[in-house]
Amino acid sequence: METKSYDLAVIGAGPGGYVAAIRAAQLGLSVACIEAEAALGGTCLRVGCIPSKALLESSEKYEEARHQLAVHGVIVGEVGLDLAAMMRRKEKVVAMLTRGIASLFKKNGIATIRGRATLLGGGRIAVAGTDGGRELEVTAARIVLAPGSVPSTIPGIALDGDCIGTSTEALAYSEVPAHLVVIGAGVIGLELGSVWRRLGAQVTVLEYLPRILPGTDDQIAEEALRLFQKQGIAFHLGARVTGARADGRGAVVEAEGMAPLQCDRVLVAVGRAPNTAGLGLEAAGVAVDRRGLIAVDAQYATSAPGVYAIGDVIAGPMLAHRAGEEGIACVERFVTGYGHVSYDALPAVVYTHPEIAAVGKTEQQAAAAGIACRVGTFPFRGNGRARTLEQVDGLVKVVADARTDRILGIHILGPRAGDMIAEAAVAVELAASSEDLARAVHAHPTLAEALKEAALAVDGRAIHA
Repeated sequence: METKSYDLAVIGAGPGGYVAAIRAAQLGLSVACIEAEAALGGTCLRVGCIPSKALLESSEKYEEARHQLAVHGVIVGEVGLDLAAMMRRKEKVVAMLTRGIASLFKKNGIATIRGRATLLGGGRIAVAGTDGGRELEVTAARIVLAPGSVPSTIPGIALDGDCIGTSTEALAYSEVPAHLVVIGAGVIGLELGSVWRRLGAQVTVLEYLPRILPGTDDQIAEEALRLFQKQGIAFHLGARVTGARADGRGAVVEAEGMAPLQCDRVLVAVGRAPNTAGLGLEAAGVAVDRRGLIAVDAQYATSAPGVYAIGDVIAGPMLAHRAGEEGIACVERFVTGYGHVSYDALPAVVYTHPEIAAVGKTEQQAAAAGIACRVGTFPFRGNGRARTLEQVDGLVKVVADARTDRILGIHILGPRAGDMIAEAAVAVELAASSEDLARAVHAHPTLAEALKEAALAVDGRAIHA
């Protein structure tokens, strides 16, 4: 068996793994990145963040052309849907970005090894199914585990990869389903449910909890639910799904206290689980917790000497940018002795319409932590730029410490919230006060003025309220 040796071996070429590999190479380490899939980029790039955002953008343009241009004085004729062309555009975007990662690997001298990795212990990795079908052994002084995650399911649901599937299948339907049932009202369910609702599907969302978007600020989630219902998405909250099966007409979904739902397709979006099957964790001495997540210390070190883990396989929110930052911090510690991720300033975005974005603590989390806080809100209906965009739904909410005025969290439901949250993340990262944000000059007319007004409202000083 051929053996290759490196300073660092990274398992997984997703947003955590490929970023870690590039930063390590920049710091002078010899690096190999092992990836089982044919294309680089991980779930996020191949069958997650990027393709879903491509479809969200395309479907939003379709809906805008059908229903939202007349108010601007733009009159269009009959609007048609070429779903195949929409899917081809999505695939083109994905292909360009995966090729970009391959180019970055080449530029930085990173060895790409394609195959399934299994830890052998002692800094050794067996790689099966490599190019040419041969088996390879990789040895490295340090190993970073970044294999990402896979869709979860629940008992009673028989996934068939077609009629009843996960986000992977929902990103590639060949036709618009007449009726799509989404199990789970989290980020994935709401984003993909929005895509297919815009393209003409009847969408029904079943959620076990009595609310949507667990972990989101209560006020934001309640307002978002109202807007999604107004758009035509049906919700059944507190619905415990007991089964879903394909039949000759499509699929049947069963939930306690409800009549069975007949539909064309089912999207199971109940979260994600660490992708560690076949990785050889136990044999290598890598401990996991009761949820199957890899246990790490503050330096991302596992219980096995020289083995580290980042991203979706360790505890924390499953976010691509979080994995990338952990990858950088982890490998920088190898060389410089220092690396840091500001988890309190970690933004999250839901790319529905309107978008939902947040950073820091919610009002409820602050109260649970025993922190007295003050809150300022500002509706987009009072923002000039939102009026010109004809997108006035939603609000900005600033949560500040009542004693120090330090910003604890910022929550946005509204147009381009995913872009606006960057300023909020910087404010939280730099321990800004609500007064700091309120006194910073914001260009007019911009959506970001709503953030300034919400900060002013913390102290009852909003100008346009």
